[in-house]
Formats: sequence, structure tokens, C-alpha cells
Amino acid sequence: MSPNPLNIPCVSVSAARAALAAQFADPPLRERATMLWGNRGVGKSSIVRQVAQQHAVPLVDLRLTTLEPVDLRGAVYADERLERTVWFPPEFLPGPETPQGLLFLDEITAADPRLQVSAYSLILDRRVGNYRLPEGWMVVAAGNAAWQGAVAHEMGTALADRMFHFEVQATIDAFLAHAAAEGFAPEVMAYLRVRPDRLDDSAAQLEGEHLVGASPRGWEDVSRVLQSGLDAATQRVFVQGRIGSANAAEFFGVLRELQAGADVVALLAAQPGAQTRSLLPGTLDGLHGLVYGLLAAAVDTPTLQRAIEVIEELSAWQPPRPLPLLEVQTLALELMAARALARGMELALLESPAYARLQAAKDPGR
Repeated sequence: MSPNPLNIPCVSVSAARAALAAQFADPPLRERATMLWGNRGVGKSSIVRQVAQQHAVPLVDLRLTTLEPVDLRGAVYADERLERTVWFPPEFLPGPETPQGLLFLDEITAADPRLQVSAYSLILDRRVGNYRLPEGWMVVAAGNAAWQGAVAHEMGTALADRMFHFEVQATIDAFLAHAAAEGFAPEVMAYLRVRPDRLDDSAAQLEGEHLVGASPRGWEDVSRVLQSGLDAATQRVFVQGRIGSANAAEFFGVLRELQAGADVVALLAAQPGAQTRSLLPGTLDGLHGLVYGLLAAAVDTPTLQRAIEVIEELSAWQPPRPLPLLEVQTLALELMAARALARGMELALLESPAYARLQAAKDPGR
């Protein structure tokens, strides 16, 4: 099989979302359906949901693997006046009273082939039976391919030729930005910052013929496990059962170092200067644990400003071994600035003397 069966480059989640939003905004482009390809858990359904929210239009989300062939085409009944059978369209398909929206046909490649016939009719002709999709609606389909390890039916070139195709791939920067905005467990964000190759191990999973492996959705579940009230032993059982034994073993190995390397509570309470620097972790894993721990704690003005003071201490700190302190400091400032903007704490950022000093050090001419 070709190393790139789709014959298209991968795009990030954010690029796919921007493209779909632009497509919906252009009525002629909206008439053509778009197919989202990508590994499980990459966020294809989230992309469509966010585009619908951005344009403030309804979303009809159809998981085709849960439908029977007759569900999409509708029910047939006998019309005695016409002396013929007539199809009643299903109530979940949009009617003329809803002129605009997104119709999402999820898991299309895994659906029953008989159901795919009706789904393809919606894609190709924007109609099925007597039902016609309103003009202002856009059809988006999504699915996995057989070469991505999914149970899937092959899509023919005739159908493929009637759609735009995006192969969506999760990138570590986009995932971590999403994770920070959603309040994921700092341990997960710190781990993936230093182990970005563990975000999605689909290739290794397929090669080893393993059923369970790591994916963006899996790490979201791991975050929820860590933020639960479960004891450590039970957490391990859940994490192993979500991302696989090898991934879990490495994660918990790094997690011990993350948790031992930085006591965020003690750092926030420490006096600036030598007392703070004495609590800074001496490993790269520990530093990333510190950064994301401070980010999780920065929920109000005093904590945000104190977190920036801790970050500033990296400039004067002499670690026991060489570490990329400037790189870590830059990352931490970017995350703190994004957190301040997201939570309406811009004034707290601008009024922070430590932040002003750090910005002046980056740009001496200011």
C-alpha cells in the first residue's frame, strides 16, 4: 500500500477548523461536502461542533454506526389517493424551517454499506428519497481508514471525487493549548511537553497489534483520572486500561519525578529570592511539571503575579546541571499570558513588576 493512500498532506486541527469555517461562510463552497480523515481521538467531531458554534448555526450530528439503513431514508407508507407508496423522511433531518446549519455524518466509513448508500446520496445529490437538504446547509463527513487500524469500508473514487478531503493530525502544540484552556491535569501537560511522541502512538499500536494505545482522547481521559478522588493504585488501573501498559509505565515513571521535583504550593508561599530558588526542581521533567503546575494554580490575580515571580527566579538560578532555563521561562510566560487573556486578567499581567522586568530583559530597547 502507498505510504500516503489519500495523496494529501496532513493538516492540524486548528487548520482544519479554520478551513471548514471559511467554507461554511462561502455559499458556493458550502454546497460541496467535506470529508475529515484521521486517527481515533484526534478531535474530528469537536472541529465540526466548534464551527457550528462559531457561525451560531444548528448542528445535526449523526453517528452512522448507530443507525439502521431505513433510519436515514425514512419510512414508507401507502398513499391511497396517489395509489403509490411514499417515503416519510426522518424527523432528525433539517427541514425548510431551518435554513442553515451543519449536517455531520460521523463514522461514515464504518457504517453498514446499505446505510452508506443513503449517506452518499446526501453527499452527492443533497437529497435522499423525497427529502432534500435545505440550500444553506453544509455536509461534513468523518471517518477512519483501514490503513489507520480502523474497521472501515473502502471509499470509491467516484464518491471521493465529490468532496474536499482533509487528513487531520493532532500536533503537540495545538493539543497542549487546548489542554491548558480546558484545565487538564498539569502532570499530563508536563509529560507530553517532554514526551510529545507519546501523544498518539497509533503506528506502534498497529505494528504491535495492540488494541489499547495512546491518543489525544485517551490523554484527556487520563487527565480526568488524575483529577478524580481515586487512590493512586486505582488511578494506575484506569490509566493502564486507557493508554496501554507500556505507555502507563513510562507515564507513571515520569510522574514520580514530576511530583517530587516541584512543590508548587511551597513555591507560591515562599519568599522571593534564595528561598524560592532553593525549591526549584533540578531536572527538565521537574521544570515542566513546575510550569504546568503554576499554570493550573494561576486562577486569580495574586496567584498569577506570584507565579510570574517564580518564573522570573529562573534568570538568577544556578541549577545543579545545565538546563534550558531560557526556553522553559519563555514557554511559561507564553502560557501565563494566554491564561491571563482567557480569564480577563490582563491588568494583573500588566501590573506585575516581575512580568515588566522579564519583558524588558527580552527587549532592552523598550
